[in-house]
Amino acid sequence: MDEPTKEDLEEALRTISSLVHKIEKAKEHLAQGTSQWTLAKNRLKALRIASSLVTKSLEDIH
Repeated sequence: MDEPTKEDLEEALRTISSLVHKIEKAKEHLAQGTSQWTLAKNRLKALRIASSLVTKSLEDIH
């Protein structure tokens, strides 16, 4: 696979940000300690890590 372009990374960051927002909103309606709540928590953690890595990649391009 080719290296992602700046535009690819920016689109990925927008998508990740959108998913984080949607999951945070959905998580508010879940009971803490349920499997759905834990899944949302773990997804948010993974998406925040992905966001950090994409942001770092964008900084490296500049």
